[in-house]
Amino acid sequence: MFSIFFGTLFANTALVYIQDNFGWTLGYGLPTVGLVISVLIFAASTLFYRHQVPFRGRFTRMASVIVVAARKWRVPLPSDPKELYELDFLVGCSSMAVEEGTDDFTQDGTVDLKGNPVRRSKRGGWTACSFIVVYEVFERMAYYGISSNLVLYLTRKLHQGTVKSANNVTNWVGTIWMTPILGAYVADAHLGRYWTFVCSCTIYISGMALLTLSVSVPGLKPPPCHQADVDNCKKASTLQLAVFFGALYTLAIGTGGTKPNISTIGADQFDDFHPKEKAQKLSFFNWWMFSIFFGTLFANTVLVYIQDNVGWTLGYGLPTLGLVISVLIFLAGTPFYRHRVPAGSPFTRMASVIVAAIRKWRVPLPSDPKELYELDMEEYDRNGKFRIDSTPTLRFLDKAAVKTGSTDPWMLSSVTQVEETKQMLRMIPILIATFVPSTMIAQINTLFVKQGTTLDRNVGNFKIPPASLTGFVTISLLICVVLYDRFFVPVVRKWTKNPRGITLLQRMGVGLFLHIIIMVIASFTERYRLSVAKQHGLVEHGGQLPLTIFILLPQFVLMGMADSFIDVAKLEFFYDQAPESMKSLGTSYSSTSLGIGNFLSSFLLSTVSDITQRHGHQGWILNNLNKSHLDYYYAFFAVLNFLNFIFFLAVIKFYVYKAEVSDSMHVLTEELKEKRFKASNQEDIKE
Repeated sequence: MFSIFFGTLFANTALVYIQDNFGWTLGYGLPTVGLVISVLIFAASTLFYRHQVPFRGRFTRMASVIVVAARKWRVPLPSDPKELYELDFLVGCSSMAVEEGTDDFTQDGTVDLKGNPVRRSKRGGWTACSFIVVYEVFERMAYYGISSNLVLYLTRKLHQGTVKSANNVTNWVGTIWMTPILGAYVADAHLGRYWTFVCSCTIYISGMALLTLSVSVPGLKPPPCHQADVDNCKKASTLQLAVFFGALYTLAIGTGGTKPNISTIGADQFDDFHPKEKAQKLSFFNWWMFSIFFGTLFANTVLVYIQDNVGWTLGYGLPTLGLVISVLIFLAGTPFYRHRVPAGSPFTRMASVIVAAIRKWRVPLPSDPKELYELDMEEYDRNGKFRIDSTPTLRFLDKAAVKTGSTDPWMLSSVTQVEETKQMLRMIPILIATFVPSTMIAQINTLFVKQGTTLDRNVGNFKIPPASLTGFVTISLLICVVLYDRFFVPVVRKWTKNPRGITLLQRMGVGLFLHIIIMVIASFTERYRLSVAKQHGLVEHGGQLPLTIFILLPQFVLMGMADSFIDVAKLEFFYDQAPESMKSLGTSYSSTSLGIGNFLSSFLLSTVSDITQRHGHQGWILNNLNKSHLDYYYAFFAVLNFLNFIFFLAVIKFYVYKAEVSDSMHVLTEELKEKRFKASNQEDIKE
């Protein structure tokens, strides 16, 4: 009933307002789009539904009772109701023949919000994830409803040039993706993932509300300007910029607590020690990315159209409303979630290992790793933590576990603590290799969109918003993720014997290679666009070219295909390879990659623009794109991607995947049993 009246409330307020003030086309179009989305969401969840087996028609059963009673109206009723006909009790209860006493508590240390152990049948699994996945659809709609068209708002409404507007977008997006490091720290060390997420949502919503206000109030933006060159327009005042960017960066702080924790909360709903749930987790990240880009598709089509053709107030107001809805959906699923207890600051644990290893750099390592310091096995068993055996990589850090008589935590670390630090450090070269492809992704909502503004966007009487082409990235990614998960993995699995089909790093490598092809195609496409501008005399003064915007389609579609490989693999890799007690920090590696990639994009754009304009040269990137040389810039990116691909191949050659935790815990359990068996035998001998 809550969902029914929530939808009714939206219809009776927002949709009625749109119909009365913006027209019936949009007022009826949005409900139609909403219906399509609802059907697609329902269909996408088909695999997770439970069904009742049909048992004759209801009307047939009722009719048979009435007819039988009528035909036997003269038959007297027995005095004892037990003499009436009934099926055998065991037949009726066959579907409930499940042992109530069966112990189905999770074995991965997850608890409820009060810290009590949870039953697998009551919490977690796809039931809990359904709330989280639907949340992500609405939240991504909200975020991309702002970011997809932001470069055009900065240009058209705040009158900023090409380089400045593009850099402001990438700097903001970079901050969005960097703040999750702070959110991961708070979650792992103090509040836990759930409460960190909930607190951050309030900041996120506040930022969105202020942003909607800043684009709605006339006094918070400069007067309209229709000059071709924005340098001739009145610039935004300090107050106007402060309110607008203050809202953007408030929003960024909020996302810092939501981004690293929401996907981790989702993955926590599957128990690695239960074969069925462990298999389900392998598909979780594919469907997670599916939900992300499903929300993105709505933002890149419907919301972008509203912003360009109806107004920025409604265009930003709807994402704000979407965010509120997404948070309410997440909170509605609270009774079904599994949680992990904060394990302390991961940065402190890692720092203590590094400091201890440096302080004991002259101490020789023992030949037998079993001589290194480690907590008793029962200590891990009692606290529900995971012990990790020593590995031969990064041997210098093992010095932190060498016993020297001191018990100072900054002088002595357990083998497990050392191995956790190793796991986080081993991923850093892979993280570095993802910076360049993240820089390529930054071009989608900046230069790719700016290119679209110079092309013919008319399809009949309909004018395509330039930012809507990013919807093809989403469509391509959605199709590729489904094909990969449902067809590619099952087929390849037969040859590789890998549950994922191919390894995560191999999947990432395919995406990196595709980025080389994308930038080569983008360079040739831009060269062709510039030749058309020259033929029609539109170089010096700019203007729209008699060339369809769909010539940019290949680079957008291929970008979606590349994302289906690298983005999904990157998110799953950093979560999977992080220690159990540092999952939020591991997940933040993925967002850090995007953050640094956006900052790198800002740096490269400013540097290349500055260098190419020295000594009286025209420059590669100008406000007038018809006079610029983005083809050279994209060719530079193609070379950069090729060099990064070579670096990636060199890095993965030396990478060693961590052991499965469930396997390690199985070994630990067997050792504990053996130890207790020996202890009981010794007691029997003494007696």
